[in-house]
Amino acid sequence: PQKTSFHRSQTLGYKNGFAFSQLPTVGIGGERLYENQLSQAELDELSKTGPTLTYGQAKRAPPSGFLPAYVAFDKKILRFDAYFQEDVSLSPEEPYRIRQVCIYYYLEDDTMSVFEPVVQNSGLPQGKLVRRHRVPKNDHGDHYHWKDLNRGMNLTMYGRTYRVVDCDPFTQVFLESQGIELNPPEKMVLDPYTELRQTPMHKYITPTDFDQLKQFLTYDKQVLRFYAMWDDTENIFGEKHPCIIHYYLADDTVQVRQVYKQNDGRDPFPILIKRQRLPKTFVDKKKTFPNCVLEISDQEVLEWYTAKDFAVGKSTTLLGRPFFIYDCDEFTRNFYRNKFGITDFQPVEIEKNPQEEVPQVIPPYNGFGLLEDSLQNCFSLLPKPPRKDVIKMLENDHKVLRYQVALESPNPEDRKRRFILSYFLSNDMISIYEPPVRNSGIIGGKYLRKTRVAKPGSTTENTTYYEPSDFTIGSTVEVFGHRFVITDADEYVLNYMESNAERFPAATLQSLRDHFRPRRVVKETANSDIPTLATSKQELDELIVQVQEELKLQKHLNNKNIWEAFLQCDKDGSGTLDKAKFLAVCDSLSVPTNTILINKLIDLCSCGEDKINYHDFLRAFPS
Repeated sequence: PQKTSFHRSQTLGYKNGFAFSQLPTVGIGGERLYENQLSQAELDELSKTGPTLTYGQAKRAPPSGFLPAYVAFDKKILRFDAYFQEDVSLSPEEPYRIRQVCIYYYLEDDTMSVFEPVVQNSGLPQGKLVRRHRVPKNDHGDHYHWKDLNRGMNLTMYGRTYRVVDCDPFTQVFLESQGIELNPPEKMVLDPYTELRQTPMHKYITPTDFDQLKQFLTYDKQVLRFYAMWDDTENIFGEKHPCIIHYYLADDTVQVRQVYKQNDGRDPFPILIKRQRLPKTFVDKKKTFPNCVLEISDQEVLEWYTAKDFAVGKSTTLLGRPFFIYDCDEFTRNFYRNKFGITDFQPVEIEKNPQEEVPQVIPPYNGFGLLEDSLQNCFSLLPKPPRKDVIKMLENDHKVLRYQVALESPNPEDRKRRFILSYFLSNDMISIYEPPVRNSGIIGGKYLRKTRVAKPGSTTENTTYYEPSDFTIGSTVEVFGHRFVITDADEYVLNYMESNAERFPAATLQSLRDHFRPRRVVKETANSDIPTLATSKQELDELIVQVQEELKLQKHLNNKNIWEAFLQCDKDGSGTLDKAKFLAVCDSLSVPTNTILINKLIDLCSCGEDKINYHDFLRAFPS
């Protein structure tokens, strides 16, 4: 109020016709100024001195560093604890529900998010309620800022009002550093229904003289074991079942386990009665009380089974099943001896009915498959193939004895059929093959596949199979009801039996030698006539042509009948006939043997002294 002059001081003037400037000495209001007041000598000295020439260019101070908001406030988040109230309809227990949430404000980009802690088995979709974004504040396009947040305030987002009650220490320090005065924190409101559920139910326990905890600590892992027999013979198909009764002293429970034996035909379910308290005497039930009770309580039972109710040599009924106790283990004996003073533990012998030995009756062979292979089905449910003689199979591999057999049948067409019987030395199996004959009306091929053939009269207990010693020339082989007569054999059969003569009877070997003797004579004769063989063959061919020309005039001859007659006479299939028999057959067929050409042909077909090769002779009679 004392200041009266408010003009500015004069700083420009003229002196000796020159303009000059001077610093003001008095400020506004006439107040004396003391800053920047230098004497004229100091000013003259400063005007003559150049600091740049003396000290060089002055260094500029570095500019202050600039940090963007996303770097300065990176990972800096304001956290507020809040809750909101949610109405619950159609529930008489909770009219509303309090849900606690956490509101996060991210300083780097002014975004917000709301999370609700997940409570197990709450049945509510919890977790992220509002995703992270800039939350609108009003309808004018404004967004919430950290200056708008405080404790003890209501925050509305998308129609839901949150009550902010508190914040974390970092949020409190940050807001106070920015000059915001925080409201005092409030107490978090709890959900009334959740508090009701967490309240323990009040239990009324009447003190008792019997201490179950003491019983458990004293008799834990102590079990009485009784060996009993459950007699179920009164029921249909009932038996006596051996069982083991376990009595647990810790809680007076009983368990019954059934003893199973090997191959007794029962399913392996060892627990007959699970571990439980077994009622001994029930309270008198009313007529309206159901007979089927899922759980038995103390109100329904007058007396339970205890250790006094079990003794060796006595019967006990457990859940309607009678059990006779015949023995117990050593621990049980000691317990009863010390607890009840019982000393009689004589075990009772249980009469066991001896099992009747059922003789194994082997059914008759049905003809399907090998006898040994089919017999394995009678010995095991999972039959195994019979063992093979591997040494014999390796020694006689690819060794086969072949015989020519004829079918013995009343049918004349079947008697003309010829078969090849093969005997495999490696496994003693037989196969029969019928060579196809053209225009015979019979389809040839495999007649019998490889199998073992039993001799007639063999039984399942005593089975004998055909062996090479049973195959002699002229013998009969019965194969599954069909009879075959052996008419010929390979020379390999004779060679094999001669090389293993000790394994075959002399009669079989002599039969083959007698059969092959004529062939060997013919072979030796042919070997001796090797130089004249070509000439004799050419002469024989020319003579056969001449005989055929001559026989064209004989209209009464039937070439087919001539072939059949000679083949029937040669029963052993050697291809040769005695000369007398040969001439008798020719006379019966009216063959003109008195002609010169036919007599010459008979001489050329002769082999040996009284043998004639009728195959060469029949070439003159083509069928």
